[in-house]
Amino acid sequence: MIQGFKEFISRGNAIDLAVGMVIGAAFTAVVTALVEQVINPLIGGIFGEPNFDDVAAFTIGDATVKPGAVITALVSFLLVALALYFFIILPMNKLAERRNAGVEEAPAADADDVAVLKEIRDLLIVQNADGGEGQNR
Repeated sequence: MIQGFKEFISRGNAIDLAVGMVIGAAFTAVVTALVEQVINPLIGGIFGEPNFDDVAAFTIGDATVKPGAVITALVSFLLVALALYFFIILPMNKLAERRNAGVEEAPAADADDVAVLKEIRDLLIVQNADGGEGQNR
């Protein structure tokens, strides 16, 4: 049971996933700072409020209902997606295009067993063309 767990943990997919999660968590801080410290203040400067929490707010008894909080969450989601697209996805796609532009796929080399089989075929063709005279009987 322990050996199976060791194999699972050392498998490339599990390690790649763990690294991706750590990088994602670290990158979250970058995107959050971009949205909260740059984009939201710009929205606040243009519209007067950095969020929409108090839009259409109403009170029922002692409770305050803020439907604008949903709008704030949606706008934040869209801003994060927009920031990821323009600052990560688009530059990475351009970089991949540049890398692939100069690279042409070379024809794949035959595997060793295929090369041996082709040599045998060529020898058989030569022997059959000689009328079988080259064969040791």
